[in-house]
Amino acid sequence: MRNEWLWLLLVVMTWFGSLGSACFKLSSARKQRSILLLGFLCYGAGALLNIYLLRFLPYTVVLPANALTFIWTMVLARWIFKESIGLPKAAGIAFIFAGMLLLAG
Repeated sequence: MRNEWLWLLLVVMTWFGSLGSACFKLSSARKQRSILLLGFLCYGAGALLNIYLLRFLPYTVVLPANALTFIWTMVLARWIFKESIGLPKAAGIAFIFAGMLLLAG
């Protein structure tokens, strides 16, 4: 598999993890089992992608990349839950992104 696709799958893996947890939060507020099920499906897809990526990418890249989940979490928190993102959180996201760039290089 081409390396670019692996990196894209790495990002998708973290997106699924964050989307799964957002579904869990929504299901706890709305008490809808369909949203809870979607959360489990997203988490499961993320876990399967994680296992798949460990076959091709170094462990020292795949597991730290899970920190990208925090970036997606901030996006979803702002978009879905209308939470505010202050300067400390934005700085944390910038550090995570910079760390991922270092790992990719």
